[in-house]
Amino acid sequence: MESLKALIRTVPDFPKAGIGFKDITTLIKNGDAFAAAIDEMANQFDPDRVDLIMGIEARGFIFASAMAYKWNKGFIPVRKPGKLPAQTKRLEYDLEYGTDALEIHKDAIQPGQRVLVIDDLLATGGTVAAACQLVEQLGGEVAGVGFLIELTFLNGRAKLEQYKLSSLIEFDSE
Repeated sequence: MESLKALIRTVPDFPKAGIGFKDITTLIKNGDAFAAAIDEMANQFDPDRVDLIMGIEARGFIFASAMAYKWNKGFIPVRKPGKLPAQTKRLEYDLEYGTDALEIHKDAIQPGQRVLVIDDLLATGGTVAAACQLVEQLGGEVAGVGFLIELTFLNGRAKLEQYKLSSLIEFDSE
């Protein structure tokens, strides 16, 4: 994973001062590295225990849709409010300073379906925890949560202890 980690660019002070943004575009533009990342993310889970793959807007779509294609599974998007055209289920959740919300189509998940939740990066865990709650509110089962990157110093894993969690690349500081 060190070879993949070396391809991730850290952009200082983006989107605001003090943040070291982990830019994955430098990894995904490399076809071999992108394929290796998808293959390794997929290797962390059993495709026979997954019915659907959910991607969290927006960079999570990149990895989730590629995994869905690889496994011949359906892909379902979770988006910011107002982006999905049909009836949605909305969930507001707390951030460190304020609130945010996610939406999913009400018919995206059937009761009992096993959903693998994928995003590019695990930080504080609030967004992915909200996505998992949406899966469960629609009657689905969270089959696991997977990330390319985990910012371990933010301890987002603590909000997801009840789920099988995998991250390929860890950063232990900004």
